[in-house]
This record gives sequence, structure tokens and C-alpha cells, in this order.
Amino acid sequence: MYYKIIRNDISKSKLITLTTTIFIAAAAMLVTLSAILVVNLSGAIDSLMKQAKTPHFLQMHSGDIDTVRLKDFAEKNSHVDEFQVLEFLNIDSAKIVIDRNSLADNVQDNGFSTQSEKFDYLLDLDGNIINVSDGEIYVPVGYFKDGTAKVGDKVVIDEKKFTVAGFLRDSQMNSLLASSKRFLVSENDYAEIKDYGSTEYLIEFRLKDLSEIGTFEAAYTSAGLEVNGPTITYPLFKMLNAISDGLMIAVILLVSVLVVAIAFMCIRFTLLAKIEDDYREIGVMKAIGLRVSDIKKLYLAKYTVIAAVGSTLGFALSFLFRGMLLENIRLYMGESENSSIAIIFGIIGMLLVFLAIIAYVSKVLKRFRKISAAEAIRFGALQEKSAGAKRFCLSRNRLLHTNIFLGVKDVLARKGLYATMLAVLVISTFIIIVPQNLSNTISSKSFITYMGIGNSDIRIDIQQTDHISKKAAEIIRTLEHDSTISKHTLLTTKSFKAKTENGSEERIKIELGDHSIFPVEYSKGRAPVKEDEIALSAINADELGKKVGDGMTLVIDGKENKLTVSGIYSDISNGGKTAKAVFPDHSADIMWCVIYAKLSDKSLAADKTSEYANKFNFAKISGIDEYITQTFGSTISSVDKASTAAIIIALIITILITILFMKLLIAKDRYPIAVMKAFGFTNSDIMAQYMSRAVFVLIIGIILGTFLANTLGEVLAGAVISSFGASSFHFAVNPLTAYLLSPLMMISSVLIATIIGTSGAGKIKISEHIKE
Repeated sequence: MYYKIIRNDISKSKLITLTTTIFIAAAAMLVTLSAILVVNLSGAIDSLMKQAKTPHFLQMHSGDIDTVRLKDFAEKNSHVDEFQVLEFLNIDSAKIVIDRNSLADNVQDNGFSTQSEKFDYLLDLDGNIINVSDGEIYVPVGYFKDGTAKVGDKVVIDEKKFTVAGFLRDSQMNSLLASSKRFLVSENDYAEIKDYGSTEYLIEFRLKDLSEIGTFEAAYTSAGLEVNGPTITYPLFKMLNAISDGLMIAVILLVSVLVVAIAFMCIRFTLLAKIEDDYREIGVMKAIGLRVSDIKKLYLAKYTVIAAVGSTLGFALSFLFRGMLLENIRLYMGESENSSIAIIFGIIGMLLVFLAIIAYVSKVLKRFRKISAAEAIRFGALQEKSAGAKRFCLSRNRLLHTNIFLGVKDVLARKGLYATMLAVLVISTFIIIVPQNLSNTISSKSFITYMGIGNSDIRIDIQQTDHISKKAAEIIRTLEHDSTISKHTLLTTKSFKAKTENGSEERIKIELGDHSIFPVEYSKGRAPVKEDEIALSAINADELGKKVGDGMTLVIDGKENKLTVSGIYSDISNGGKTAKAVFPDHSADIMWCVIYAKLSDKSLAADKTSEYANKFNFAKISGIDEYITQTFGSTISSVDKASTAAIIIALIITILITILFMKLLIAKDRYPIAVMKAFGFTNSDIMAQYMSRAVFVLIIGIILGTFLANTLGEVLAGAVISSFGASSFHFAVNPLTAYLLSPLMMISSVLIATIIGTSGAGKIKISEHIKE
């Protein structure tokens, strides 16, 4: 019996059934994909870090090093499981030539290492520890991805020649957000090129218990050991590996939740239309004594079949896109140890969509209890109340064309009926704009200010060299006499000891200089302007337990100085543990300097970057646009993919739901259409009325959707971004795409769909639908 009922019902409403199935399939596909991607990303990162035996604590150090003292500390500290010091040979990128192309414009700190003996292994693309032979070189996988190198290419460092034997995965420096990249060479070759650059040391520890990392870090600082460089811990390595694909997955997850919501609305709308169509029959069934639960089963059976087919189809479709979306994860991190579990989670996601739909249909069908058998048999339809547009009279209309007026009046009179379409259009607008705004924000120059970096045209780094202050002064003098430079500033990083609440001391890296010229984004407070003020990065503020207005004690030149926290800002550079201040200091050694410069004519950025790079070969000089591309390129690409997919999904949803809505509306309005035809309205008049209804609802939907995208969407995006280190976040909106192109795409889609959906209005005959 159920089979016959379902088959007959589907054959009568093919479009409704197809559309509902598509929505359920889309929802199931996106939820399944999200589950599979999350599990695979997490598993791939864990696999990479286990295979490579990533250090739990890394202290990068430039300058003299006392390995005996470090070894003694490691042996005496009960938390330490393994300890080693690796060399990282920093070589000027201009001296590195791959396949006759120099890396002079590369913003990464490119260096050379040998394979580790204990842990922190460099792996090949099969996940094996690399054994490199003399004359061979293994190149970071990022340079394979961007086409910089391929197997067999010749690499020249100064006069030493190598052949690219393969590519390496580096659990520390895989991410473009990690500012350094390691090339792997043999020990003999390393000895030959050692004089070509400056040596930096990677002081690495693996602990017996990772949860004790904070205690160990405090002990390392208290021991007064080498700290001339960034300090990075295991959780930050994990975050850096996750950020690019993590943002893409977050966008897909957001879209999937919204598509599930749209699927529910679509089901509710079609189900209510079906109930209204069967109103008299439902009344008859109730009158002859059928229980509400029996009537519900007839409708629930159909939607169970549709939900099952849609969910299964969605799960199958997820396999088409899974490979493409996992491609980047597999390249950078290899196969996930959870790949089999990921499928299980995908199935669970599909089942959740299926069960949620069945539960929702069951809830909607509860309205059978409110249907009066007598009223249903007598009237054959639900009696509508058309309150809300009584004052909106045609006789008073002087502004709008008659057809447009009647269309708008119908929307206002039957607000409940159009609410579903409005909600879908609001969500579709939200789906289009939020990923677009996120992509635009990440690719904009202003985004670097959320990462602790000033927004300038040129960035000059001076590090791993002698006489840093003199070299910085030389560059500053040149900038002062360069008429193309409109403003500049010098920021010098030094290490100081900070007193904690329990009386112990902790090393803190402070960037000294004028922070008002090229400010970063502050989540709370402001930049320091007085000598007794200090701003802390979000991670430092959390670890030190400080908020804006709190005091803290710094030991400067052996004396304790009281400072007040003026602001808290986002920062992922140098391990995310930084601070900013303006007080003068001549006691501590300079760790590194950064010079920011603004050009009066931005088009000169490439020429000036090249000019200064040739003039100051001891510094790393980069245009900020190139810096953004090379640092956030992978992240931008991932979010762009998700954004494009979101636009396509939203437009398809808009077209399908508009066609469906108009088809059902025409079926519902057969009598009013027949009456209008009897009064002399032409088919084009009726079409114009439905077009005006659709456009009126669309305009409200776009306005509400845009508002929500720029408020709630910004909050949601900010929550995701903050988990990756940026505690303050605001959208950088592109007005052309957000306020012109996106609405135009929506309007075009709705108009085309309305024309298709209302094509049946002209076939309605007066004699068949006007009853006395």
C-alpha cells in the first residue's frame, strides 16, 4: 500500500520531489564532506608530527651558544625526554638559484640543514625519513606546489651545485605562515657551504609529558639559557599546519549548516503545500475515524524515501569532491591515520541529516491535530487571513504600476506564505557574502595587522648578522634622503625578563620603537605611547594573566621597572609571544630589527624593493604585497575555493527554491488568476505581478542577508580566525562584489527562475477554475 501511495504521489509532483531530493543531497554531501575533512586534517597533522617526532619545545637562537650548559640543563630537568641542537644555515635567498631562477624575491628565510639523528626528522612525500646523498638536495614541498622546483632541477648556492632529488615535508616549517624553510643536504655538502651564510641554532626538546610544557618553558627561562630568537611550542606547530585547510573546512561547515536549514525550509514549504492540496481528503480520513498517527504515516513514508535517497546520493557525491579537497592536505602532510575513521564519521554525518529530516517532517505533521474534519470537508482548503495590507489600496496608488502594486500588496497580505522564500533568500545572500568577505579580508593588505605586522609598502628585516644597530641606522639614513618614501619607522626587538605573579621570571621579547606609524590591530586597548606602557600579544597576555590596565614588572639593566598594559593585539609571528613598548634601552642586545616604509607612489614598490635589495644585501627586503602572497597564499587559495563553491551552491539553491515556490504559488492561486483573466488581465500582466512579488521579497532578502553577513557573519568568521591566533577581526568588504555583483547575480537568478516557475500561469483556463 505504501509503495503505491509513494509512487503515485511522486509521479504527480516530480518537480517538488526532485527539488527536495536535491536539497537533502546537497545538505548530506556538505555535512559528510565537513566530517571527512575535519577528521582527515586532524589525523594527517597527527601522523606527520608523530612520524617526524616534532619537538615539543623549540628555541631558535642566533649568536654564540653553550651546548655543554644546555646539555647539562636537559640532563637535570626531569621533564626532558630527548634533547638536541640542530644547525640551520641561513643563506641569502638571492644566492639560491633553482633551475636558473633566483629566490631573491622570496620572503621566506631559506636555510640548509642535515638530517636529524634523534627527532625532528625531515620526511619525503611517502612519509619516510630522508637519507640524502652527496650532490643531492631535498626542497620544501611548498616550492613544489608553487612550481618553483621539480625533480631533476639544478640548484646552485653560490658556486656549489646540487640536483633536486625530491621534496620534503617539514612538521615545523611546512606552513607558509612559518617564516623559515629548510632545504636538506648531506653532511659533507653542508660542510662545504657552511661559509656561505650565517648559522642559526634550533635548540629542541621533547618532553615526557606534553601537558608540562608551560612548567618546562618557565624552567628554561629561569635558567638563563640561550633565547636570541623565537620560542615555539608543539601546539603552535599544530596550529600553523592546520590554518590553511582549517579555514576552508570552516567555510564548508558554515555553508553545510545553512544548506541543512534551507533543506528544512524547503521540506516544510512543500509539505504544507501538499497538506493544503489534500485538505479535504485529510478531513474525510479524520471523519471516517482514521487516527492522526495513521494519516501521518502516509506522508512520513514518502519523505522517508526522499530523505533516504537524498542522503545516500549526497554521501556518494561527497566522494567526487573529497579527493580534490584532500589534495592539499595529502601533499603537505601525507595520508591521515584516521582515513578509515573519516568514512565512518561521514556516514554518521549522513545519518544525522537523514534522522534530522525525518524528525522535522514528523514535527510539521503534528498540525494534523489542528485540522477540523468538518471545516476541511466544508471548505476544502485552509481559510487564510489576509490581514496586513488593508491600508494598501489600489485606489490610493499613485506611484507604482498596477501590476507591481498588486504584486507587492499580495506579499504584504500573505506574509506567512512568503516567509519561507524570504528566509531562503536571506540565507543564500549570507552564503554568498560571508565566504567572499572572508576571502577578501585575508587577501587584503590590512589582514597582516591582525597578525602583528604593520601595514606598509616595504618591509626590511635585519637579523642573523653583526652590528645590527649600525646597519639599521645606515638604512634609515637612506630612507630619510629618499623622496619617494613618505614615512618610515624602525622597530628593534630585544629580550627582557618579566616578573610573574608568583615571583618567578619569564623571558619576554619586546619590540621597541614608535608603534603609531604602522599600527597593528588591537583587540583591546591601544598601542603604547608612554615610556611606562607596554602592549602584549594575545598569547602573552593569556599566559601572564594580564589585561588592559594591569601592571607588570620588567627587569631593565638590572633594575625593576613598573609598566602598565595599554593594549592587547593579535600576533602569530615569532611564536605569538611578543610585546610592544616605546621606552629607550641601551642595555640589552638587539635580537633583530624590522623597518617599515610607506611610498608616496605605491607603483614604485617593486622597483624600490629591488633597489634596496641590491644596496643592502645583509637585509631581507620585501614588498608587502609579495609578502602577503607568499605568506598567506595557500590560505587565500583554500578560502577562495570554498568561496567559489559557496556562490555556486547559493545560486543553484536560489534558482531551485524560486522555481519551486512559483510553481506551488501558481497551483495555489489558480482561482485568483482565473478571476484576473476574466477582468481582462493579460498573461504578461500576471507574469509582471509574480515578477514584482519575487523581486520585492528578493530586495528585502538581500538587505537582511547583507546586514547579517556583515554582523553575525563577521562574528562567526572572527571566532574561527581567533582560534588561529588573530584575536581581533573585522571584515574588509569589497563594495563592488558585496553590494553590486552579488545582488546582480541573485536578481538575475530569481528573475530567470520566476519566468520558468510562472510559465504555467498562461495555461490556466477561466472556465475550469472559476466556480460559482
